[in-house]
Amino acid sequence: MPTTLLRAACLAISINALACPPVFAAAVVLPTYNVGFADVSVSGVSSGGYMAAQMHFAYSRTIRKGAGIIAGGPIYCSQGKLNIALGPCMADTGSRDLPHLIATVNTWSRNGYIDPISNLAGSKVYLFSGTVDSTVRQSVMDDLHKMYLNYIGDANISYRNNVVAEHAMPTDRPNGNACDFKGSPYISSCNVDAAGEILQWIHGPLKPRNDGALGGSFINFDQRAYWAKRDPAGHGMADDGWAYVPADCAGGQPCKLHVALHGCKQNAATIGDQFHKNAGYNKWADTNSIVVLYPQATAISANPNSCWDWWGYDDVHFPGKSGGQMVAIKTMIDRVVSGNAAAPFSCSQWQDSNHAHVREGRAYAYWWRVYAVNSNQYLGYYLPFLSSNVRQTSPGYYAAGTCP
Repeated sequence: MPTTLLRAACLAISINALACPPVFAAAVVLPTYNVGFADVSVSGVSSGGYMAAQMHFAYSRTIRKGAGIIAGGPIYCSQGKLNIALGPCMADTGSRDLPHLIATVNTWSRNGYIDPISNLAGSKVYLFSGTVDSTVRQSVMDDLHKMYLNYIGDANISYRNNVVAEHAMPTDRPNGNACDFKGSPYISSCNVDAAGEILQWIHGPLKPRNDGALGGSFINFDQRAYWAKRDPAGHGMADDGWAYVPADCAGGQPCKLHVALHGCKQNAATIGDQFHKNAGYNKWADTNSIVVLYPQATAISANPNSCWDWWGYDDVHFPGKSGGQMVAIKTMIDRVVSGNAAAPFSCSQWQDSNHAHVREGRAYAYWWRVYAVNSNQYLGYYLPFLSSNVRQTSPGYYAAGTCP
């Protein structure tokens, strides 16, 4: 039933209009903007913090500016196991074997599973861990700090670990949860503008934020275009996401891009617009020409709390360039920055045999299996009669699926 008819039917049988679902406009194609390739950054809280660090390591060629992590932990901390994720990687119930994790990351960098870790050297990193965080203990975050120090100089890392904060997004909003309280929407009043501190540390110095009415606009965009088979909801990603676009960015002026990843139970389907409107990023974005992308996770049986995949609930390749959610967000970034005025790029796509993809340099064969170049996404067996869809979303980067 069309949405408008569903709403009308609901109103006809209900005495309370608030009991009926709201009507939303259809999600649009994510626009392109004049974003500099060197001006891309990422941040996240909780599962979004783990995901932000994963993306920073896996796509260090793309996320060049830096990363902000709130209540996260080391790359591949879970080693693909839920019991390790819940224990050592959250509650600090055992060793995370940091030397092993660092050695694993180094191996991945050498074999192309992630981008070369040498790219990280020029990045800036902001870390935040509350002293009373009862979900991701501060000692877990300490290990992420130690991991980063292997690749980035101490002067480029800011670690704020002295605030009496629970597991939440810290803000200086007067009407959030108490800073030492843990509960929905996991946005707290801590007299700390974490979003502003992240953006200023990574992109700063910045102009003062806009504390009045925002001058830009919110865009509800279609996330299905960034999943190879257009079925993200079956893999822990929502069908649509959000973005905040300052007016000058919408008008074609040079801009930056920041990807902000919500935490568990912070997706729009659970808390509405509270994260993408109240986490604190948009006020700074409005006066500093920063497009803010808010991808959205969703609940599935293996992930009932709408977390990002940082422990392997959907994909064994979750921390690598071939991880499903990772590729989806990476290709969203590619879409946004393809409007760069200095070097515009148009997505190209091919439906061809896997032999042809290999022959034309879009894919490579390994043990009779075919993988897309750079993303390493599996395309199927190396057989002349087997075909697949491949798209090039940025120079030299190929992924499964078709263009938006």
